[in-house]
Formats: sequence, C-alpha cells, structure tokens
Amino acid sequence: MALSGVTFDDERLAFDLGEVTGALGDSITVLPIVVALAALTPVSLPHALVFFGLFQVVWGLAYGLPLSVEPMKALAGLAVAGSLGYGEFVAAGLLAGGLLLVGGATGTLGRLQGYVSEPVVRGIQLAVALLLLRTGVELGVAEPGVAAGAALVAVAVAAAGYRRASALAVLGAGVGLALLGAGVPAPSLPAPSGFAMGSPTFSASALGGTAAQLAMTVGNAVVATALLCSDLFDRRVSPDRLSRSMGVTCLLSVPLGGIPMCHGSGGLAGKHAFGARTGGANVVLGGLYLLAALFAGVVAGFPMAVLGVLLAVVAVHLGRRGFDADRRWLVVGVGVVGVGWNVGAAFLLGVIADAAVRRIE
Repeated sequence: MALSGVTFDDERLAFDLGEVTGALGDSITVLPIVVALAALTPVSLPHALVFFGLFQVVWGLAYGLPLSVEPMKALAGLAVAGSLGYGEFVAAGLLAGGLLLVGGATGTLGRLQGYVSEPVVRGIQLAVALLLLRTGVELGVAEPGVAAGAALVAVAVAAAGYRRASALAVLGAGVGLALLGAGVPAPSLPAPSGFAMGSPTFSASALGGTAAQLAMTVGNAVVATALLCSDLFDRRVSPDRLSRSMGVTCLLSVPLGGIPMCHGSGGLAGKHAFGARTGGANVVLGGLYLLAALFAGVVAGFPMAVLGVLLAVVAVHLGRRGFDADRRWLVVGVGVVGVGWNVGAAFLLGVIADAAVRRIE
C-alpha cells in the first residue's frame, strides 16, 4: 500500500499482546521529557502528543517495524534547562530537520559519522544529563517532602527490577497528584496553527544546540538504529533512509506546534524488550498518544517537585550511557565543558581534541 510516496508493508503489522506491551517500551523515555518541556517551556503538550501519535503510526506503517519516535534529547534537555529559549529550540529543530533531510538525500551520513567519535557523542549525552540533573535539583528543593516521596517511588520501582520504568512510575505519581488537586480536565483538541507558541529565533545558541543534537542523532538515532534493525529484526534499513524520515518528521511537526523528534535506538530496543516485533506496536502507541492529547490539560497541575525528581531519574538514565565508551577522560571533558559553558562549544572542542589524539596515536 502506498501513500504520498511512502510504501507501506502490510505483511509486517501485527496486533497481538506483544505489540501492545511493546508499545509501552517507547513511552518510558518520551512522556517524561515531553511533560517536562510542557511544564517548563511554552511547548504545548496537546500539540506535541498529537504529532508523536501521528508519526508513530506513519513510521510504523512505512517501515513495518516498531521504530522509535522520541524527542531529540539534546535539544529537549537544553530547552528544559533554560539553555535554549523556545524560539531557539524551534529554530534548532528546523535546522536539524533540514540538515537530516539533505544529509539523507545526498548519502553523507556515513561520511559524517567518521568525524564524530563515540566519546564525543557520549560526552554530549553526559552534558545534557548534568543540565537536566541540575534543573531537577533546583525544582526538588522547593518542596523537599514531595520530592522525597517521588524519589521513594523511583527507588522502589528500580529495586523491584524495573529500572527502565522508574521515570514512568514517577510520572504516574505526578499525574495522580495533579488529578487529585485539579480533577480530570475537560477533553479538548489542539487547534492547528503555524508556530502557535512562538516563532523561530536563529542565534548562535540555536546553532550550537543543533550541532550538539546532530552529534547524538548521527550516532544514536541513525547508525545505532540501523544496526539494531539488523540485529533484532533481521531487516536492513539504511542510515540515509532513517535520516530522511527524521528530517521530514521535524520539518512537518515543528512549525505546527510539535517538537523535534528522532528515531532513537533506545526506544527501539525498549519496544523489542517489551515484546514488539512489528509496526503494529507503533499503531497502538500512536492511538494512545492521540487519546492522551485530549486530556493533556492535566500537566497544568503537575507538581514541580515531582517534575524535579522525574528530571533527575531521566538524567541518571541518560548519564549512565555516557560512560559506555573508551577515552572516558574525553567523555567527562566534553560533559563538563557542556554544562559549565556551552554544549555546542563542547561538541566542537571535543571533535578537535579527539582528532588531535587520534593523530598522535
């Protein structure tokens, strides 16, 4: 079946229990970050959830795989931490989308990968994690009792053997408190509007954020995802095709109120671990996101102290992966420069330092 030039593979869709439980594997990382963006920035949660729902369905049908659709974590982390204004966040999402689309169309992703080593990518992840952790602590100290209760929820879930689900458990606790305080919001659909929350602001910070995000995207959402498609599903998906689909996603969603999105390898692995094997999981999850968009007003009452713990849990998950590389001194150096100065500058200095060391070796 074809739609708008995209070929859909009907033989790679299933809707059994594994696809339903597997759908949850992607939401573990998506929902905490999106709720944090909506609570701390002008991002519209209903708009964001609508586009997550739509593109889960589109790419699930197009690839016939439980491909992840998740936030661009570097940009989201910088926006949540206040290092990027909303206009800069939008601009960086458009820049990243355009570059990914062009890069995928011209076949340059493989060549670019050769210039960005894994320690540099992991260093950017560590910097974003540290920024999220700092913001989380600042939010948590305002209401230490509520934060302590949320932290106990996270620890209990992790101790029970569900470490990956600890952020989702904290999110559930925050939603429960919000519902107790304000009740169930009336369902409402977001109105379509071009740049509804603010126009893009192209600045040095937006460029730096774009560079940092592309460093993570090339390594984690393009190359690593292509390898996982082969390893887990015995399917060959080219990095350039993944790059093109991420570019299309950003360029269509960001102007209409969505946020920059990518195909993360972690979300794909999470869906597989929870039982997903086909694009049916994406169709299920897309429907759930669209349903959630109707009641997204609950975020208005989300406790900030619980949000602080949520950010801390996400930061720990992201930061732990930052050390899965050689040359940890470079990982730490990029991370420290990123959190102490500028993530874009940290990326450039990391690439230069890595090139110099490889030349010496």
